Amino acid sequence: MQKSAVDKDYLTMPRRPSGDLKHIPGDDGALPILGDTVRFLTDYLGMSMEKYQRYGRIFRNRAMLQHTVALVGPEANELVLKDSERLFSSKKAWDPFLDRLFPNGLMLMDFADHKVNRRILQGAFKKDVLASYVDTMNGMIGQRLSQQTVEETLSFQALAKSMLLDVAAQVFMGVAIGDEAQRLNRAFVHAMEASLAVVKLPIPGTTWKKGLDGRRVLEQFVEKHIASKRQSPGPDFFSQFCQARDEDGNMLSDEAVRDHVIFLLFAAHDTTTSTLCSMIYLLAKHPEWQDRLWNEMQALDTDAPDFDQLAELPLSQYAMQETLRMYPPVPVIPRRTVRETEIFGYRIPANTSVGVSPLMTHYLEEWWTEPRKFDPERFAPERAEHKRHFYQWLPFGGGSHKCIGLNFAEIQVKIVLFHLLKHFRIEVAPDYVMPYNPVPISFPTDGLPVRFRRR
Repeated sequence: MQKSAVDKDYLTMPRRPSGDLKHIPGDDGALPILGDTVRFLTDYLGMSMEKYQRYGRIFRNRAMLQHTVALVGPEANELVLKDSERLFSSKKAWDPFLDRLFPNGLMLMDFADHKVNRRILQGAFKKDVLASYVDTMNGMIGQRLSQQTVEETLSFQALAKSMLLDVAAQVFMGVAIGDEAQRLNRAFVHAMEASLAVVKLPIPGTTWKKGLDGRRVLEQFVEKHIASKRQSPGPDFFSQFCQARDEDGNMLSDEAVRDHVIFLLFAAHDTTTSTLCSMIYLLAKHPEWQDRLWNEMQALDTDAPDFDQLAELPLSQYAMQETLRMYPPVPVIPRRTVRETEIFGYRIPANTSVGVSPLMTHYLEEWWTEPRKFDPERFAPERAEHKRHFYQWLPFGGGSHKCIGLNFAEIQVKIVLFHLLKHFRIEVAPDYVMPYNPVPISFPTDGLPVRFRRR
């Protein structure tokens, strides 16, 4: 595909971002070389809020072996994510972390390439297609949750991840994972962990080597189904991929199909697992909201809600929105400047790593009432705190790169909640506080131990 002049220029920029940032307020972090890497990985919100209070809405810092300019607040989010002047590259920002692990994912595309490939993927998330997924999701999720044992503590993260990967494989690929589920889940985990590896050498036993091995497991799983889907396509989206053609009328290569499907499977289960873990934790800590949601769901008078009924759950919607505010699955969104520009009165060189943070924005007291309080009704129409600025609540990002699967994720979450609350009350240990790492995707570090009690 032919690229514009600006595309060709920015693609030749060095892999390492510019460090010419001394004129911007900020610091190089607590440790030599590593800077603030440790706090970035373990306490991103605390670290960033401290710097915001010290330096203001633009500051530089150093983490993950690179300098970054952090931009804070809804106005900054709009500038970067809307990107009306095509100043910011998602591809160049994500490449150092993901290009060997999730190549050719939408996040690793810009401008014309991104537009063409997003259009292809968009077919999986049209309203009528989403509606067609609901029966399958109800059946698989309902059966899985109805079989859960009670009174025993279990890892909710493990349960959700396995269940949602099964669902994603069935609705998108038309295949059952079966005995491969554990191996594939482990492969996804290793690939994501490897994205933050400091040393990227294929040494046996290292995080990076495990990530590369995990990537190969995913490739083999998808590749073995491509030929049959090309020869005997079914109604699933995988088959559509195998028959799809680019803007020049050429069929997508096996490699392109493989990479799109792997990224789709990742996006369809990993980020939703993150959201469900956070939501289950918050509901366990606020049992009155479990009761409110179940009473709302009972009013539907069904054992399996259909597509339209899922839209008739305002309290569930508010609780999900509040969960995504407090624990956005992707807490920071990186970009690279494709040419020199000026932001908030400061010169930003070309090839500068720039980051905006949904997580930070969601905790700014100037935009939210008591932001550290779980308060789903802040999203009700009479309050609508999230509508003070269009780029104030952005768990799904924004602009041309806004999450393509946001409606799919919402459907999944509501169906899981429906079938879970139908059978159980959810409990965590007294005084339990969920430990979690916020990056690269927010996940509980202990797997979220919960107990189900039969209603």
